[in-house]
Amino acid sequence: MSDSRCSWCHGDELYTRYHDEEWGVPCHNDQKLFEFLILEGAQAGLSWITILKRRKGYRKAFHQFDVQQVAAMTDQDVEKLMHDEGIIRNRLKIRSAIKNARAFIKVQEEFGSFSQYLWSFVNHQPIINQRQSMGDLPATTDISDRMSKELKKRGFSFVGSTICYAYMQAMGLVNDHLVSCPSYSNSNFRLT
Repeated sequence: MSDSRCSWCHGDELYTRYHDEEWGVPCHNDQKLFEFLILEGAQAGLSWITILKRRKGYRKAFHQFDVQQVAAMTDQDVEKLMHDEGIIRNRLKIRSAIKNARAFIKVQEEFGSFSQYLWSFVNHQPIINQRQSMGDLPATTDISDRMSKELKKRGFSFVGSTICYAYMQAMGLVNDHLVSCPSYSNSNFRLT
């Protein structure tokens, strides 16, 4: 991959690898969708690289993002995680992960999968944007506004519109790679 990749991922090998291999690749795997829902919420107010560097810690702390196990976590688990240096030790964000797991399961039961529900916001097809520069990337859109409202109604937390749009970008519901980036044309063909 050349230096023409999206500029936000330069400067750290982990960031670059995430950009090249994951960001913007359409994802339909519920476990990965759950992982990123939790990670995006954890990122609120922080940089994404801060969360990426703790991803292994999050996987360990939250049972490899097994939604059933996370939903079964207790107040005792929350207290334990408040001392876990492998994650962001924010009580509200930890409780949110458990709350979101419970809401996630309800969506799975209603729609057959979280993927089916999530992708309905974009009519089950990625939105292919044609961003020319980083300045063209919005923080929110009408779709992320609607998604945020719907998720909140369903009991999710840490799902504001900005978090929802970052989630849409990460999970490939939108292709926001710059058109000059080699991943722009590659991302739409690799489904996970």
